[in-house]
Amino acid sequence: MKFRAGQQLVSAVDSTAVIVIKAPAVECTLTCGGVPMAAPDEPVTAAQADPALMGGTQIGKRYVDEAETIQLLCTKAGSGTLALDGKALLIQAAKPLPASD
Repeated sequence: MKFRAGQQLVSAVDSTAVIVIKAPAVECTLTCGGVPMAAPDEPVTAAQADPALMGGTQIGKRYVDEAETIQLLCTKAGSGTLALDGKALLIQAAKPLPASD
């Protein structure tokens, strides 16, 4: 699937919902719990999640891949793990604030 910034996606296995903040230039597969995510207006059929990919998502957190080619903002938490092309996404670390000496 080709992603674009501002696009909303929902999970077919749990309540996870995300907004794409930064999109990769190439087509890729974004999954939650091992099942591809879809746009909210697309019909979503309930699917069976992979038990090994049920680490959960946290509302308000940004998720990125190791190369930071994609960035997602979690708008609704769930029990599935977000993954891009089979590799689990990581919670983006907070940027350090400048010193106020």
